[in-house]
This record gives sequence, structure tokens and C-alpha cells, in this order.
Amino acid sequence: MTPLVEMKDISISFGGVRAVNGVSIDLYPGEVVGLLGHNGAGKSTLIKILSGAYKADSGEIRVNGKPVQINSPRDARDNSIETIYQTLALADNLDATANLFLGREIVTATGMLNDAKMEAETRKIMARLNPNFRKLQEPVSALSGGQRQSVAIARAVYFNARILIMDEPTAALGVHETKMVAELIQELKAQGLGIFLISHDTREMMDLCDRVSVMKNGELIDTCRVEDVTEDDILSMIIMGKKPEKAA
Repeated sequence: MTPLVEMKDISISFGGVRAVNGVSIDLYPGEVVGLLGHNGAGKSTLIKILSGAYKADSGEIRVNGKPVQINSPRDARDNSIETIYQTLALADNLDATANLFLGREIVTATGMLNDAKMEAETRKIMARLNPNFRKLQEPVSALSGGQRQSVAIARAVYFNARILIMDEPTAALGVHETKMVAELIQELKAQGLGIFLISHDTREMMDLCDRVSVMKNGELIDTCRVEDVTEDDILSMIIMGKKPEKAA
């Protein structure tokens, strides 16, 4: 099977400091790959290269087996890559539908906003992702953390994302809301999307991911299948930069 995305030998420096050094990772359809590491490990920088926020000094990105140039977030979107940041980038005063189509509104033949079509499309995508979501008319400021996450994910998926980058998706959520996001991730996997998940929570990574890639000081320590490692193995990679015995 061809990976959805491959990042090969990616390097980038800022002011002489090598933030990412020769890192290679990949992601397959229906797979969740977790990126772990302390602050400053390079995981966010690596993902910002994939999302078009930074341009790598060297290395190659392939999408569906083909080399691509990603020089901007628009390039990333054109390659079906969408990022859901911790802040979610939602307009609090607008409802779910307005947020879903913000900047990409559907208009009628006469150039008027087609509110009925946008609401129908929102209902359809929300039913697919989160059947319990009912609050289409309320401003997103009135929604819970998990519901807000649903809106951000729906926006990405509606516009044909195949590769989803999720940055600390459960950081500010309670237990029930975290479970809701975990269910969303399972649903996206079932639909064949690939997800890069950035998190500090090793337990969550063990539960949600198929593989984990651990970075330290800008370098990839290792990528392991979750069933092949323990939580202690992952912590050892994060803290000591030490590969687990089985993977050594």
C-alpha cells in the first residue's frame, strides 16, 4: 500500500540551530501516527513543514507516492492536508455552519449566500462524524470543548482532507469530552483518513495510535508499533533518547 504521505530526510535550521535533523516519517490510510517528544524536540516544527507554515531546508515530501512542494498552507490544503490546531481557529460568535464554510461559502446562482444548502451540508457531515451533535444554530462559544473539536474536524473533512494533523486535541478537555474526540478519531480512521496526532499524553497515545514516532533534540529516536512497546519504553525514548530493546 502506498503511504498517504511520506516525509523523507527533512531538515530545517533557525539561526544556526538544527530544529529538525534528517527526520523521515510516513502515514498510511486509516492509520493514526502519534508524534511525541518534550517541548523543543522538533515535533511541532516537523508538522509545521507538512502544514506549509515552514519550508524545509532539505528533504522531500510525497503525497500518494508523488513528490510535492508545500510552500504555504494553501499548498498543504491543495494536497488534502488539513491542520486542526489546539486553538481550533473557530469564530466564536458564529454558529457551526458559518464556521464550516467560513471563507468558502456556498452561493446561489445570483451570488447570494445559500444558507439552506450550507446548513444541509453541515447536518450531513455532522451526522457522519458526531450523530449526537444538535446545536447547529448556536454560536460555537456556547459549545463544549468536544463539540467545538467536532466543528473543526468537520470543516477539514468536508473540504476533502485525507491527511489530518491534530495538535493536542484533548489538552483542555474533560474525561467525557476526551472520549468523544477518541470516538471521532476512530470514525475518521474508518473512513480511510490518516492522522498525525501530536500529544504529550503517552497513555492517550497508547490508546489512540497505531504507531508512535518519538523525537528528541530535532532527531527521530524511533517509530514503533504501539503493540510492540510499553508506556515505559515510550517515556524512555522521550526522556533518554533510548530505543526500546526490541527495536534496538
